[in-house]
Amino acid sequence: MRKIIFILAMTIANYAIEAQIKTPQMSPRSILTQVVGLTDVEINYSRPSARGRAVMGDLVPFGKLWRTGANENTTITFSDDVVIDGKTLVKGKYAIYTTPKADTWDVIFYSKTDNWGNPSTWDETKVALRTNVKPENLDRNVESFTIGISNLDANFASLEMSWEKTLVAVKFEVPTQKNTMTGIDKVLAGPSAGDYFSSAQYFFQSNGDIVKARSYVDKALEMSKDKPFFYYRLKSLIQAKQGDKKGAIETAKLSLAAAEIAKNQDYVKMNKDSIDEWSKK
Repeated sequence: MRKIIFILAMTIANYAIEAQIKTPQMSPRSILTQVVGLTDVEINYSRPSARGRAVMGDLVPFGKLWRTGANENTTITFSDDVVIDGKTLVKGKYAIYTTPKADTWDVIFYSKTDNWGNPSTWDETKVALRTNVKPENLDRNVESFTIGISNLDANFASLEMSWEKTLVAVKFEVPTQKNTMTGIDKVLAGPSAGDYFSSAQYFFQSNGDIVKARSYVDKALEMSKDKPFFYYRLKSLIQAKQGDKKGAIETAKLSLAAAEIAKNQDYVKMNKDSIDEWSKK
């Protein structure tokens, strides 16, 4: 019996050791992040290598849809809308598919990104943007499939894909001027209601200047059209901390009414509990 238990224990131990063994991937995963102007770009893909094989027209057949990498979808994410070949690609995450040919490549940005390789069924409605580019011949050999972002400018950059002696570059434009002007206008216009609310919340939660907290939350409510229930809730807490229980109760009633309209039961309960507590003092 002891011998059986010993053999079983050794088997389990060996299995545990084997389960922890890691081996290198044939097509390792790579993540690239790059800021272009004010736009964040992230590329996530697997990198197959040639390993002595002919690539273009062979390993990657001409005229057929290619996953543009290996394993899971190669994806690209833009934090802003970008323009490619005069067409707008809405900000978001896309799978990159290509149809390579000797003299031209179709580059496709596909909205469904959870496929393993090519989709089992191609859905043209999920093609967010398609463009056509001419490949360039390199004077050097690229052993592992590589995607990069180059030719960086404040307003544009190139999405580059290279393997073997082929390079394909897709220029994309980013809305740097628009984003910059939006930021300038926002700063010059002064703080928003949300800025005043966040400042009031900070002073209250950090036990800071309660007078400033009250001033800022009043300003937030003054500037806000909707006057959210959580604005009133913060003001009531500040009033209670200042010792103004009567004012706190009146403000909590406003928060309660707004929370009931919004059907936010958490704030309904918090306000009722606070009104009950402050009424007893």
